[in-house]
Amino acid sequence: MSASILISREPVLNRGRAITATRLTIPAPDGSGACALIAAELNRLTGVWPASRTMFVGLGGVAPDAGLLDWQVPQNAMIEIPAAALGNPATLELVQRLQQAGVSMCLDGFSGGMMLPAGADFRFILADAAANIAGAPGLLLAKGVADNAQFDACINKGFGGAAGWFFLKGVTPAKKLNPGQAQTIRLLNLVRANADIKEIEAALKLDVALSVKLLRYINSAGFGLTVEIQSFRHAVTMLGYDKLNKWLSLLLVTSSKDAAAPALMQAAIARGRFMELIAAGYVDKNELDNLFITGAFSLLDILLGVLMETALADMHLPDTINDALISGNGPYAPFLALAQASEQTDYAMFSARAAELQLDAETVNRAQLEALTFADSLQMN
Repeated sequence: MSASILISREPVLNRGRAITATRLTIPAPDGSGACALIAAELNRLTGVWPASRTMFVGLGGVAPDAGLLDWQVPQNAMIEIPAAALGNPATLELVQRLQQAGVSMCLDGFSGGMMLPAGADFRFILADAAANIAGAPGLLLAKGVADNAQFDACINKGFGGAAGWFFLKGVTPAKKLNPGQAQTIRLLNLVRANADIKEIEAALKLDVALSVKLLRYINSAGFGLTVEIQSFRHAVTMLGYDKLNKWLSLLLVTSSKDAAAPALMQAAIARGRFMELIAAGYVDKNELDNLFITGAFSLLDILLGVLMETALADMHLPDTINDALISGNGPYAPFLALAQASEQTDYAMFSARAAELQLDAETVNRAQLEALTFADSLQMN
């Protein structure tokens, strides 16, 4: 039964546009016992559950009931309770039992003047961006935010943040890359061409900050090394050029100075890791780093503020990456399409993308959560 339960996700950002939580949305399976089935699927994901941020869990509008109590709720999980379901006796019973068990809850769909159950403790309140939010009993988060401009309006209105991918919209492309971005591309091309280490070291010395940042990424928990890399030459010895190409790609992904850059970086890196994980077994092992780069670069136009064609013009990338990013074609395109679908609530499209790759829901769900943990493990500051 778990094969039908695909979990979509979206980030939760605070006033400063930093990602502080992730919101998971789970469509209810057809038939009775939906909440128990969802609980069983969530229990299967215990081993890959991200621990570094709060995880909101919503049931796609279904009235939650006691079947959800079968879930062994992680400490950082917060269960969403739809405001429209508060008149349902089964949901009210669940709210009481969750509160008694010390499980955090979020009220989803608040509007001003709404009558709430006596004694109910909701730490967070989700409300539509256009809703009347007077009298909200918790920290307000907006949903349904269209773009960065509406996010700013929500903050001015009194919201403490917002859930969604609004920060991917409303960005005006520039005409060219800045000097730092151009230097990173030069380094990428040198590594791809297997240039002499001395030549690459000379290029790195032109921007000491890049060298420091690269070593910090490589030594992050996400890389899993047991020894600390001390220099670029040491990195080449330990990892080889192919792996360094992947990590130099992160320098480009994280080079933006935009206010929304940290959220964009996390989203891009999570996409890359997700694609790398789900492609294992489908492509040659040597191609997995290219899958990572495809996902990480899929937001490069927004991150760098230039058209995708401009961002890729001076890179010597394989056609498989260029085709996926520019025209949505080639062998990597289905993996990118699935990564993008996982960020939306169009479950028919999401299911179709997974079916194209013959991937079951648990594999997709596990890859999503592992990718989030990986992105969070990197030191991106």
